[in-house]
Amino acid sequence: MRTASAFLLVVAIAALAHAGTPKLVSTQELDDMIKKGGASVVDLRSDLPEYLKGHIPDASYLHYETLRISKSGVPAAMLSGESYAALFSRLGLTMEKPVVIYSAGDANNFYATFMAWLLTGFGHQSVHLLDGGYEKWMKEGRTIAKQYPKVQMSSFPSQSFNLHVVSLDAVKRAVEKKDALLVDARPLDQFEGRAGAQMRLGHIPGAIHHFWASDLMQTDNGKVWKPTDQVRESYEKQGVTADKNIIVYCNTGTEATHLYFALRNLLGYSKVSVYVPSYTEWAAIEDLPVERAASGQ
Repeated sequence: MRTASAFLLVVAIAALAHAGTPKLVSTQELDDMIKKGGASVVDLRSDLPEYLKGHIPDASYLHYETLRISKSGVPAAMLSGESYAALFSRLGLTMEKPVVIYSAGDANNFYATFMAWLLTGFGHQSVHLLDGGYEKWMKEGRTIAKQYPKVQMSSFPSQSFNLHVVSLDAVKRAVEKKDALLVDARPLDQFEGRAGAQMRLGHIPGAIHHFWASDLMQTDNGKVWKPTDQVRESYEKQGVTADKNIIVYCNTGTEATHLYFALRNLLGYSKVSVYVPSYTEWAAIEDLPVERAASGQ
């Protein structure tokens, strides 16, 4: 009988073979791509009025909540592959053209990593995350547009949607058998149970804390990703190493994809899964254990 650990390893290897590896792209690189018409650009900021005030040229707007839905009453669950494909078709995305995704940069950068993660589920081979997001683009004085992009609806393929995601049962097994390392991406006060909106405050037993924003650093033009060697060192100091089966989670799964991007795409870890809808689901089930305090950092 296949063990949970072996199952996670098989899923990880399959996902590695199936999907491309999203990469960071600089503001200058994106500027060049736009001028050549060489990319589909998607704005994932959380505020539509901000998009209307100004956005990166040719960027289509998509609110991140469009990418989630309630399931059996639990909010922020995944949509089907067919539903995501329909959304991406309306944005004019294709498998052949590079996709560049950005969010605000100074906050909620995980909205962009969430969509990048979704695209890997379709095996898209050219997905890019704008380093520094909209804030860096704006502070560098680059062109800001108000015009809506001219988008032709595409036929984004819905087949073979295979995300590196784990269910509640897999997380239960990880807690009971300790065959996977749980990493919580939320702010420290939520991890320790001093804040939060969930039914019960705290974290999943045995999890360690790694705040998603700690992978970024402040510059004169906004927050950007730290150098890869610094990101690697910060995870390894916590025992988050490439040889382990790793499950990342947060409140719903969005912040966790920021850790997934760091571990899987920047550091090359192959055994990383995202738990969706994360602590929002776990905290609502009263017979599941919850821990408080003890950050593990």
